[in-house]
Amino acid sequence: MLVIPSLDLSAGRSRIVFWPGAAAGVGAPTDRPELIAVRFVEQGARVVHLVDHDGARQGRPASLDVVGRIAARVAVPLQLAGGVDGPDQVRLAFAAGATRVVVPMAMADDPPTLRACLAVAGDWLAVGLDPRPERLAAFPWRDGRRPAVDDVASDLAGLGVRRLVLSHGGAVDAALVGRLARDLDLEVLVAGGVVDLAGIRRLRDAGAAGVVLGEALLTGRIAYPAALEAAA
Repeated sequence: MLVIPSLDLSAGRSRIVFWPGAAAGVGAPTDRPELIAVRFVEQGARVVHLVDHDGARQGRPASLDVVGRIAARVAVPLQLAGGVDGPDQVRLAFAAGATRVVVPMAMADDPPTLRACLAVAGDWLAVGLDPRPERLAAFPWRDGRRPAVDDVASDLAGLGVRRLVLSHGGAVDAALVGRLARDLDLEVLVAGGVVDLAGIRRLRDAGAAGVVLGEALLTGRIAYPAALEAAA
């Protein structure tokens, strides 16, 4: 299972300062995303996840210069989320140096736009999905339905989506991860809700393809080498 470092980008910087030695008062902190990415790749990262917070607010990629700086420093896939809301935005992300994109949950309710994005990105596209029942129920589905996460995932798989990024707080539902990976043959990445090595092992055993870790790694709560060992 992959352990994918995640950087939240805003105004050209990482929103969380990378200082894994903070508790011991060692190491030099940095908020430069390209330096943080290099550090994780040097430790064995095979993919880096980037969240464009400014892009998410604006509805279009806003941190493409940062993506380019990172792409120039590391030779691993970069997965960009935030502001990638249509095929033109996917093209911009790829032109900047991203190799994977995550489109928002709204795409599950907009098959024409999703198909257009898939035509550009193919298997390098993932749909971000918040699987919490209350979030799915509160979403303004066009047909007024209140689907279960399994139904939404099944619809997405039927449209040609091969990868999901499940993002939510609280305890990770390992059983759900297993169902989606096994029954729908989806590559499932989990972002959010993992706070310790035991959580990584649960996802590994459930069949997750990867776990996306941001603050837990950047603050040193989970050491990256230990996370890789737990995922192996």
